[in-house]
Amino acid sequence: QVQLVESGGGLVQPGGSLRLSCAASGTVFSGDRWGWYRQAPGKERELVATVTSGGTTDYADSVADRFTISRHNAKNMMWLQMDSLKPEDTAVYYCNAKRVYAPRYDYWGQGTQVTVSS
Repeated sequence: QVQLVESGGGLVQPGGSLRLSCAASGTVFSGDRWGWYRQAPGKERELVATVTSGGTTDYADSVADRFTISRHNAKNMMWLQMDSLKPEDTAVYYCNAKRVYAPRYDYWGQGTQVTVSS
C-alpha cells in the first residue's frame, strides 16, 4: 500500500506563488502517471497536471502557462509550482498516483487547501 501526503498549501494573494509537494511512502513502479487534481466548493474534481515516470507532462488549459509539474522518481516526490495565482485557482489540491498496467494502482492523498485571496 502506498500513502501520498501533500504539503505546501496556504493563503496567497492574487499574482502570488505557491509550491505544492507530494511525498509517497511505499513502493511505486515505473510506467505510472502522477498528477495533481483540484476540487473547488460546489464543483467536480478536475485535472490540473500530470507527469509520467518518463517525464512527459500534460496540463489543463487554464494553468498551462502558469503552473509547472515535476517529479523525482528515486525520491518518490512530485511538485507543483504555481505562479501568477488567481482567485479561481482556490481549491483543495490532491495528489494522485496511477498505474493502468499490472501491478495496477490508483492512490490519492488527503488534499491540501489553496486559497487565493486579497
